[in-house]
Amino acid sequence: MADPRSQVSASVPQKPLGFSASEGTTIEMDPMEYTLRKRLPRKLPKRRNDVYINMKTDFKAQLARCQKLLDGGAGHREICIHGLGLAINRAINIALQLQAFSQGALQLAANTSTVELIDDLEPDDPDEAGEPLTRTRNNSAIHIKVFYPSA
Repeated sequence: MADPRSQVSASVPQKPLGFSASEGTTIEMDPMEYTLRKRLPRKLPKRRNDVYINMKTDFKAQLARCQKLLDGGAGHREICIHGLGLAINRAINIALQLQAFSQGALQLAANTSTVELIDDLEPDDPDEAGEPLTRTRNNSAIHIKVFYPSA
């Protein structure tokens, strides 16, 4: 039976990784000697009608928050739902649920993008291992504008 892995260790490949140094050379590293730390993604400017969807918060709570922004005393005629990576499906589902609850009164406009994310690889033993490394990777994102059309 395979040994259980945490999310952090499962996301680090088990083969040596190559990183480009500033001089153009490639540095080989053993993933067992480093801990992966994922930085938070750069967020768009936060407005009152922006909703960032994630997989940790309950779906019904996120749906209720979006519904409250559209129907509540704030009087927003549009909201923008943002989803990154695994949360793209949830963001789409929330937008479609809002449209269904409004019986077609709401319209949707979706845009996709690619977001550059930065990971830090910190050595487990600072005395033996080298200096901390960083790597960049790309992840998909979606931005859905949910709005009432102008009369």
